[in-house]
Amino acid sequence: MFDSSFHYVMVSSFDVAFVEDRASQAKDKCHLNRSSSIYSLLCTRGLLLPTNSGPFRCHVPFVNLEGTRFYPLLFSSLLSTSVKVSDLEGKVVGLFFGANWYPPCRGFTQMLVGIYEELKSSVPQQFEIVYVSSDEDLDAFNGFYGTMPWLAIPFSDLETKKALNRKYDVEGIPCLIMLQPDGSKDDATIRDGVELIYRYGIQAYPFSKERLEQLHEQEREKRENQTLTNLLANQHRDYVLGQSGLIQVPIASLVGKTVGLYFSAEWCVPCAKFTPKLISIYHKIKQELSEKGSEEDFEIVLVSHDRDKASFDSYYGTMPWLALPFGDPEIKNLARHFDVQGIPCLVIIGPTGKTITGHGRNLINLYQENAYPFTGEKVLQLEKQLTEEAKGLPRLVRHEGHRHELNLVSDGNGGGPFICCVCDEQGSNWAYQCLECGYEVHPRCVTNAPERDNNVVVGR
Repeated sequence: MFDSSFHYVMVSSFDVAFVEDRASQAKDKCHLNRSSSIYSLLCTRGLLLPTNSGPFRCHVPFVNLEGTRFYPLLFSSLLSTSVKVSDLEGKVVGLFFGANWYPPCRGFTQMLVGIYEELKSSVPQQFEIVYVSSDEDLDAFNGFYGTMPWLAIPFSDLETKKALNRKYDVEGIPCLIMLQPDGSKDDATIRDGVELIYRYGIQAYPFSKERLEQLHEQEREKRENQTLTNLLANQHRDYVLGQSGLIQVPIASLVGKTVGLYFSAEWCVPCAKFTPKLISIYHKIKQELSEKGSEEDFEIVLVSHDRDKASFDSYYGTMPWLALPFGDPEIKNLARHFDVQGIPCLVIIGPTGKTITGHGRNLINLYQENAYPFTGEKVLQLEKQLTEEAKGLPRLVRHEGHRHELNLVSDGNGGGPFICCVCDEQGSNWAYQCLECGYEVHPRCVTNAPERDNNVVVGR
C-alpha cells in the first residue's frame, strides 16, 4: 500500500524536482530484468513529468516493490494528471520511441494518434502507449508531446530512457515496441510495431504473435485468390473514375488488361517529378500496342493519397488514366495489401489479376516504355540487351561538368543501383562512375559525345 504521508513539490516546465533523497538513491537500485514486467521496465527516479501548461502542484506517493523499486508517476497530456505505472498492469502497452526533430516520427505520430483514439474508444481499459523521448530539449519535448494523447516517461529521466533503448536494441526511430500483459514471456514482445501499424492499422490489435499469424494467413489467402475485381471493387462500388472523374468505368472492363496501380499525391514532391514521365510512358505504350494491332491493353488507376478533394481533383485533372474515388476505403486496403512504404509507387497487375511487380516505378525509370509488360522475362531480356550494348562502350570517359575520368562499371564490378548525376533518374546494371568521388551517370548520358581521343570520350 501507499505510504500515507505525501510529499508536495512545485514543478514548472523548466524544472523537475526530486522527491526526497530516497528517490535519488532508488535510481541506482532500479533495474531492468529479463521478466519485462511493466513495473521494472518503467521504474524511474520518482520524478514527475513537467506539464505543458506551466507550474502545477501534485503529491507523489511512494511504494516499495520487492524492497528495491518505486512506482513512478507518468503524465497524461490529455488529462493533465499523473498516472501510476501500476495502472498499466494487465494492458497491452506500446513503448513509442520518437523525437520531434525527425519528420518520419511526426508523420507516424499522426497515424498512431488515430489508432490510439479508436482503440481507447473500443477497448479503453486494455491498451496504452508510453512515449520514450529523444527530443533535443524540454521545449521541443513539450511541443511534440502536446500532440499526443498518451503517457510519457518524464523528459528528465535519462536513466529509464537509456535503459529502455538498450533493452530493446532501439537503433532507429520511430520505433514501437508492443508489450503483452503476460510480459514475463520475452518472446511475446512485438518489436516491429511501426511496420504493423502502417501495414495493418487497427486490425493488428492486440499486437500478439497469434494475431499476426492470423493476418499473415489472411494475406496469403487473399494473394492466392487475388483478382482485379476483388482488389478494386467493394459491395458499394463496381467502377473506377474516368475522364477526370466525369464518368464511371466498370471494373469488369479492365479484366484481362495489364493494369498499373499508381499510389501518388499532389503534395508529394517525388510524385510531381515522376507523374509527367509516367504520363509520357503511358501514351507511348498505348500507341505502340495500337500500332501493333495487339489484343493486349495497358491501363493505370490512380490510388490517391491526397489530403482533400480539391487537391485530388486538381491532381487527377492532369492525368489521362482512371482513378479510385477520393477517400475510397479500398485505398487503405490496397496500400496495406501491397505493403506500400512510400509514394510514388506503381504496382503492376497482370492480365490474370495476379501481381507482376511492386517496382513498376523503378522499371519505368530504368527502361521507360520498353519495360512493358513489366514481367520478369521482359526485365531479364532488357538486362541482357544492356549487357550486349555495354560491350561496345569505352572503358573510360571524360564527362563535361566533372573533372575526373569515369570508369564503366556493372553490378558485378563495383556498380549497382544509382541516381544519374546528369538526368537525375534512376540507373542500374551499367554506369560510368568516378572511382574518386562516386559521381555516376547513365551510359546514354555520355555516349553522344562529340569527340573521341584514345578511347577517352568528352561528354555532353
